Amino acid sequence: MRLKNNFSIDNKLLTLLYSEPEIEQRTHQLAQKIKSDYGEESPLIIGVLNGVFMFINTFVKAYDDFNIDISFVKYTSYEGTKSSGDVKELIGLGENIKGRSVLLVEDIVDTGLTLKTLLSKLEEFQPKNIKVVSLLLKEEALEEDVKVDYYGFKIPNLFVVGYGMDYNGRWRNIPAIYYFNEVSSER
Repeated sequence: MRLKNNFSIDNKLLTLLYSEPEIEQRTHQLAQKIKSDYGEESPLIIGVLNGVFMFINTFVKAYDDFNIDISFVKYTSYEGTKSSGDVKELIGLGENIKGRSVLLVEDIVDTGLTLKTLLSKLEEFQPKNIKVVSLLLKEEALEEDVKVDYYGFKIPNLFVVGYGMDYNGRWRNIPAIYYFNEVSSER
């Protein structure tokens, strides 16, 4: 399927927010800034699945350091287009992070609930420090006091899909970021 600025799928009208080249360019800038900030230190990079898979792939290639370690956790709090308010750990941390610098990589931070829960959990393991990088940041949707150290794009309070982000488990493989311009009442 050739991507367009607008297209409909399953009674949803999707409108392009960021193209794949825009995402890749911004991710490269972000990775180089973070790598510069870490200097000679190689952080443990922890991606939050499932949504982060496309962003973290682009990010670690742009980070261009073969000495980094990469791990994943899996948390969920979404049902449809809204946060359920209940954060569930599906895959926990499998790495020893005591005394290590950790770079937590998210696809999107909106309410901040998942991030707050995850940071609290990670702090129990006594890392040296934890920095957060997110492809997208929805500041106006934040309900929790969380710090995002690095972000790719600030976006308005829109529901987005593509580039790893989904709607009920679908559309993660769209190689750009779209928002719902109109949401049908059908579910």
